[in-house]
Amino acid sequence: KPRRRQRGRTYGPELDDALRVIDESFDYICAERLTPNLVWMTQHLAQHGELKPSDQLLSHMERISVSTVRRILQRIRQDQARLPRRKAPPRPQYFQSIPAKRLPWDIATPGHFEVDLVHHCGPSASGEYVCTLQMVDVATGWSERIAVLGRSYRVIEHAFRVILRRLPFPVREVHPDNGSEFLNHHMLRLWGDSVQGVTFSRSRPYLKNDNRLVEQKNATLVRAYLGFDRLDSVAQTLAANRLLELMWVYYNLFQPVMHLVDKDIIREDGQLVRIRRRHDQPRTPFDRLCETQAILPQHREQLNALRDQVNPRALRQQIYDALEALFALPGATPDTTEDVHLTLLDHYSETPAHWPDLQFNRTPIHQSPDSV
Repeated sequence: KPRRRQRGRTYGPELDDALRVIDESFDYICAERLTPNLVWMTQHLAQHGELKPSDQLLSHMERISVSTVRRILQRIRQDQARLPRRKAPPRPQYFQSIPAKRLPWDIATPGHFEVDLVHHCGPSASGEYVCTLQMVDVATGWSERIAVLGRSYRVIEHAFRVILRRLPFPVREVHPDNGSEFLNHHMLRLWGDSVQGVTFSRSRPYLKNDNRLVEQKNATLVRAYLGFDRLDSVAQTLAANRLLELMWVYYNLFQPVMHLVDKDIIREDGQLVRIRRRHDQPRTPFDRLCETQAILPQHREQLNALRDQVNPRALRQQIYDALEALFALPGATPDTTEDVHLTLLDHYSETPAHWPDLQFNRTPIHQSPDSV
């Protein structure tokens, strides 16, 4: 039945004052956790001189409901100035100079790369562990991946330089997220001084969809193979790079990809109903690259010769054999330090035994002179 007369207030200001002290002592936890512990915390704070409870207050503490405590906390907390647990450090000056945006999906010129770092730390993010640095070209779908041990500027810079040597077309723009491994003075020096003619931008904070292409490839080309296990040794890093080297040929030369060519937003009565997307014919990233003027003729001939001599079915089996060999290796020994410098060896300068017939990856492909 509807209440004809409003019920008077059961709990007075004495309870509000006590809840303020108890709430602060519990570090502002929720009412569900706070209510069952009101009595003993009141008695405990009374022993330390923080409260002087009366018998009536303790009686109220015993029978007050969770919903009532929630309403009281909502009222008294809005009048309290709660200090943040940690004040966020100020952003460096160079951070504001890097434009935050989202790369358009209809870029026609190759060389605009979305960049991300995939962590292989397992259930614990302590210590040094393997990460996969991935770059995906928006126009062609060309993808590059390098495994690094840790996230120091030395290994990240080395990975970028290896990718630049292997790319058959110049880099025009690098677009990472807001991770500190990408936004620092060393990376600005790399893309501003060492590698000139490259635009350095970043995605907007807390908007993962700004890097939607590389995020999708993180799932299909990294997590689908390496999973969520922990990799943290030098041997595992080198084995992961041998695996990613095989995947470089397989996914850039043999795996067709579809690109979005049109997107219609359908509305009815001013409300969004659905989005209709149209894709082009599936083609490999190499075929899409050959349709542009970004690749030099000699590099196109090298890649054509490489594709002609590779058996894709046998290459797929080599990828899975390399994956089994990787997970057969032991991880890092506890309480020991792995030598990160051993992972910086240029493994593209020698022909590994598992791939004796391919010489293309051992010969660096440099960017065009006008872009470097």
